[in-house]
Amino acid sequence: MSIKEVPIPLDLISTELIQLLIEERGLSQEKAIETLYNSKLYFLIEDAETGVWHYSTTMLFAILCEEIDTGHLTLPEEQ
Repeated sequence: MSIKEVPIPLDLISTELIQLLIEERGLSQEKAIETLYNSKLYFLIEDAETGVWHYSTTMLFAILCEEIDTGHLTLPEEQ
């Protein structure tokens, strides 16, 4: 089964999340990139079928911070 392509540029999402990791968490650029690309969240963002890519950057950052802090990933329920 192939992964469907995310309909918005993934690099746009990545850039914003990396910038937030640098600004809000004080990570170096290298560490921020490594943290994002090794996260469970990034794997979900890459897969268009999950729908995670459509969350706001603010929501994605909150989810990523939870994963970093607790090791768990919790997605908000759709309403």
